Formats: sequence, structure tokens, C-alpha cells
Amino acid sequence: MVNNAVNGQPTIGIIGGAGWLGQAFAGAIVDAGISTVDTLTLSYRSSRPEFLPQARWTRDNQQLADCSDIIIVSVRPEDFPTITISTTGKLVISVMAGVTLDRLAARFQTDRVVRALPNGAAEVRKSYTPWIATQGTSTADRAVVQALLAACGSADEVSNEADIDYFTGLTGSGPAFPALLAAAMMKDAISHGISPDIARRSVNAVLVGTGRLLERRDDCPDAVVQTFMDYRGTTAEALATMRAAGFDTAVRDGLEAAYRKSVSMGQSA
Repeated sequence: MVNNAVNGQPTIGIIGGAGWLGQAFAGAIVDAGISTVDTLTLSYRSSRPEFLPQARWTRDNQQLADCSDIIIVSVRPEDFPTITISTTGKLVISVMAGVTLDRLAARFQTDRVVRALPNGAAEVRKSYTPWIATQGTSTADRAVVQALLAACGSADEVSNEADIDYFTGLTGSGPAFPALLAAAMMKDAISHGISPDIARRSVNAVLVGTGRLLERRDDCPDAVVQTFMDYRGTTAEALATMRAAGFDTAVRDGLEAAYRKSVSMGQSA
């Protein structure tokens, strides 16, 4: 139940509000009109950042929880044991990899808990965020959660908590996988005498253009790949060589490693 609403807007607290993802959430929430700066409470551990100076900043996470209707926990899984607040039945949204709904509910003393998995693209409002909620989370709560997460990009509620662990690798890694491909492409271009600035711009343009193309088209990415394969030209030759070198296997093994790491991080937190 919302108790601290200001002018019809819920008060929101972000534990870890000084971090990269915490700041992305805060900025997106304000930009989307879900909350105003003066209804936000953000916590930090060392030095207070200059970001959103009109927000309430605190080092006291319990104080943050007491004055917030919705608490977003945006810290690393290894920091989970240090967060010892009571939320007295409030809505809690965790973005920590691996920490289960049951553990979150027990630690924060609430049955209204959400596990969400945004990625670094939240900074530019292009994150994809899967999420799942406990049974105690109401329909109204779910609508608020969807709006909050969609402010950072797009979001889907999933039906199985194991899906969240899998998505840790698939989408939680966010820009890292395309960035890895971009780095390899840049190195190859530079090795062929292309200037670093031109190599960077050309590779970035390829990735940005690909994202927009896939976003606009309804077909599966594999269909796009097959379109290029059917031309039997230079692109088909490159794709066949990459696959023969183990590209698909490397991606599969990487995603599996990320899944295992997500589970182990939750168990050790």
C-alpha cells in the first residue's frame, strides 16, 4: 500500500543510487514522469555525487526505506548481506543477479518482491529487462513495476524464476557481447592500416544500424543471416568462416557460463 505518495506520485528509494545503474534508473524515472526529483531518495556509500542535487541523498538505507513506498535495491550481489533493512511490507525491486525471491522476501520482511534484470543500456533508455514477482505482489504493483522498468527501455514479466538466471547472460550482459564483437572488428580494421577513429566510427555505425534493422523487422535474426547467406557473396563467406571457427559454440558456452555464475553468485551472497 502506498503511504508516502506526493501529489499522487509514489515516493521511490534507490539503494545504490550513486552507482551506474542506480543513476540510470533515477534519471529514467524522472524523465518518464513516474516520479519527480523531490520524491526520490538515493543512498550512497562514500561521497555524495553531483547527480540530481534536488533529490534526497542519504547514507542510511533504513531511513531511505522508511520514507519510500517503493525500494529499488541496486547493489552488487556480494553486497546483499550488508543490506539489513526492514521494509514493513513495501514493494521491493531487486536488480541483483542470483539472489532469489525467497531470500529477498525474508531479508526485507515483505511479500511484495520483484526480481528484475536490467542491463547497462538503461543509461540510454535501451535496456531489455525481464522480471518476476512474488505471489504477494498485486496487479497494481505489477503495473507500477512494468512502468518503472519500461522507463529504461522495454520489459517483460516472465513466469519462471530460472528464466531470470538465464537472462543474466543473454540480456543482463547487455552491450558487452556486441561490444566484444565491435572490439574484435576494430582490432582487425586497425591491423589493416585503418585509422583508429575511422575504425571506431565504422564499427559503431554497423552495430547501431544492425540494432535498428532488427528492431524494425519482424523476422527472426536467423532469417536476416540467411538472407545474407543466400547472396553467396563476401558476407556469406565471412559468416561461414566464423561459424566454422566455432562462433555459435563460443556464444553458447559463454551464455552457459554466465548462467552458472549467476546461480553461484546468488548462493554465495
